[in-house]
Amino acid sequence: MTTYIHELIDWPRFTWNHQGLAPILADVRHRQGRLIGRMEALGFSQRNEATLETLTLDVVKTSEIEGAVLNAEQVRSSIARRLGMDIPGVLSTDRNVEGIVEMMLDATQHFDKRLSKDRLFSWHAALFPTGRSGMHKIRVGAWRSDAKGPMQVTSGPVSREEVHFEAPAAQRLAAEMKRFLDWANRSDNTDPVLRSALAHLWFVTIHPFDDGNGRIARAIADWILAQSENSAQRFYSMSAQIRRERSAYYDVLEKTQKGTLDITVWMEWFLGCLGRAFQNTESTLSSVLRKARFWETHRSVTLNDRQRLMLNKLMDGFEGKLSSSKWAKLATCSQDTAQRDIQYLIDAGILMKDAAGGRSTSYFLAD
Repeated sequence: MTTYIHELIDWPRFTWNHQGLAPILADVRHRQGRLIGRMEALGFSQRNEATLETLTLDVVKTSEIEGAVLNAEQVRSSIARRLGMDIPGVLSTDRNVEGIVEMMLDATQHFDKRLSKDRLFSWHAALFPTGRSGMHKIRVGAWRSDAKGPMQVTSGPVSREEVHFEAPAAQRLAAEMKRFLDWANRSDNTDPVLRSALAHLWFVTIHPFDDGNGRIARAIADWILAQSENSAQRFYSMSAQIRRERSAYYDVLEKTQKGTLDITVWMEWFLGCLGRAFQNTESTLSSVLRKARFWETHRSVTLNDRQRLMLNKLMDGFEGKLSSSKWAKLATCSQDTAQRDIQYLIDAGILMKDAAGGRSTSYFLAD
């Protein structure tokens, strides 16, 4: 019979190889400091754009890890509106998008606020505004119960599921969460980056909610990472990197939860993943700088919201060829209006026309 770490007699007295992790932690901290330094050297608008891009990526990818696909443009619009950023093409958003955006922004923008039971309940209620996870009714804004059996993480077809993890019994949750929250709000000598890794593992092992535990665990990890930088601005996405390494993430999590209270392997993986998140932020930074150069070059050209929206889409990596019909659909305008918008940009030297012409005519950025 499998024994989980929360069943061990010394739970939750976690240990790890401090000496072995020291060089990895030092390298991650160096990367973190270098990235923040580079971002702080940017102008105010560029930092805001980087923060918007990163938070959008964070929200979309933390949901994808759990199999939920969100509309990235809705997420971007919701974040921009809540942060008071003026962007073109703001969209209306559904309740699921608003909820997870609200949770992630509360975690990162208010990193100096204590983590409390009520705050966690509010996050959970925001994630599940209808009181349901898919078609299943769940307890929202409250610790789970075991009314339908023990909380298990499984995979595979019904009746032949493989159990990867079984969480502590519901009757333990009040005491377990009190102990976790007391630790989370108490300062100690542990490096904040290591505290972030530990908080993620500890919370997701308690698994206190019917659903949403992974997303909330990652929000808590981001809350502590923001504390480590003493900044609400986000320039990298840990969730995006975990999404890239999803299989390894679940593997190391399962191995750790079925192991001992020596969690060195988990800590090493988390630090490595965070380091790779810093490295992959280079693409976000390149995109922000490219946009900044673009808008600076064309600052004298008067543009409407439709044109700004579509130019941003092109710079964000528009898939396929941009035609006037696609412009009309995405910018929510008539074909004639789309054609006038495009011709204006061609005359301004911002867009160029594909040589194919006719029905196959498409357009691309001149630079």
